[in-house]
Amino acid sequence: MPIYEYRCNSCRKKIALLILNRSEQTICSHCGSVDLTRLFSRFAAPKSEEARLESMADPGKWGDIDENNPASMARFMKKMGKEFGDELGEDFNEEIESAAEEAAHGESSSDETSSSGI
Repeated sequence: MPIYEYRCNSCRKKIALLILNRSEQTICSHCGSVDLTRLFSRFAAPKSEEARLESMADPGKWGDIDENNPASMARFMKKMGKEFGDELGEDFNEEIESAAEEAAHGESSSDETSSSGI
C-alpha cells in the first residue's frame, strides 16, 4: 500500500497518508494545511523462517547465557523476540520482564531462607 509520511510545516505534526493517486492533494489531518514535507519512511526487509532459525543457531549468540541467571535469560529471550519480530505478539517483552522479575524475586527469597537455616 502506498502510505507516505509527511511533516506539516504549519503545526509540525507528523502524519501518515494513504495516497492512491499522485495528483491527490495532501492535507494535514491536524490543522488542514497543505504545506507538507514528505519524509523518508522506515521499511522492513522480511527474513525467511529458515534465515531466522539459522541466525539463532549461531553459537556466538549463546556465549553470554547463564541459565541460572534470570536477567541473562531475559536478555536472550529479547534477542530471540527481535529475530521473530511481531509473530510473538506485542506484549512479548513485557512478559519476559515480568518473568525475570518474578524469578529474581523468588531467587532472593530462597537465598534468604537458605541463609537463615530454614
